[in-house]
Amino acid sequence: QTSQYAQHVQDAIGDATGSSEAQLATACDHLAVSIGLEILKLIPGRISTEVDARLSFDTAATVARAQQLVARYESAGVSRERILIKVASTWEGIRAVEQLERLGINCNLTLLFSFVQATAAAAAGAYLISPFVGRILDWHKAHGERQDYGGDEDPGVQSVTEIYSYYKANGYNTVVMGASFRNTAEIEALAGCDRLTISPTLLGELASDTAPLCRRLHPNAESEHGARLTPEESDFRYRLNDNAMATEKLAEGIRLFIRDQQALERLLTSSANTCGSSQ
Repeated sequence: QTSQYAQHVQDAIGDATGSSEAQLATACDHLAVSIGLEILKLIPGRISTEVDARLSFDTAATVARAQQLVARYESAGVSRERILIKVASTWEGIRAVEQLERLGINCNLTLLFSFVQATAAAAAGAYLISPFVGRILDWHKAHGERQDYGGDEDPGVQSVTEIYSYYKANGYNTVVMGASFRNTAEIEALAGCDRLTISPTLLGELASDTAPLCRRLHPNAESEHGARLTPEESDFRYRLNDNAMATEKLAEGIRLFIRDQQALERLLTSSANTCGSSQ
């Protein structure tokens, strides 16, 4: 909605052909990749680009859309080694990631709130998971008596620690990237995690803190869960359903992603109509 992206929006609209629905999908993918290309000029690593959240329960459609996104990046000269395809951690999403990883397309499984999602993601060979620490805390504050959790007592911190320890103890290569932090205590309690995605505000608070920062998570960690687990579909759905927090936050996250997708589509449609009426 800012002027600096106006040309990207117009280019995306100009690239859209076919039916109205297909045009919107094409324009959205074009815009997502265009902005991803701008970010890749500034960073040495990878960009995550999200598949339409309305496909979260459709494995085949997720795979097809992911391939289209990667093809766009590659046609712009960016290799797939710099791309992560972002998919919601539904059963269908995890199955799509399993197929994509076999095709050499690395993925980021998002909206991950439970241990069973994490075990299924690792068994599927996901490149990276991004468990949402702060959203887990939000749910417990909204549904429990406590409002104040210390770093180690934070339920989001405990969830990521459990997942990290299980992965390391069982030799999984899947990267654990803690996300959605509410305070620096959560970040400090997960120091040593493979990756952390931290907002500028919290980075600023960390930068101004001169106290020692001790590593809390270690790659030689032991896990209470023992050997590798590979949940079947019925077990996955049962255990996810049995976790009220994970079930609610996954569903809410998908709804919010869809809401944002629809807002983007309205923006593109409005821009296309404005452009058409001015010609």
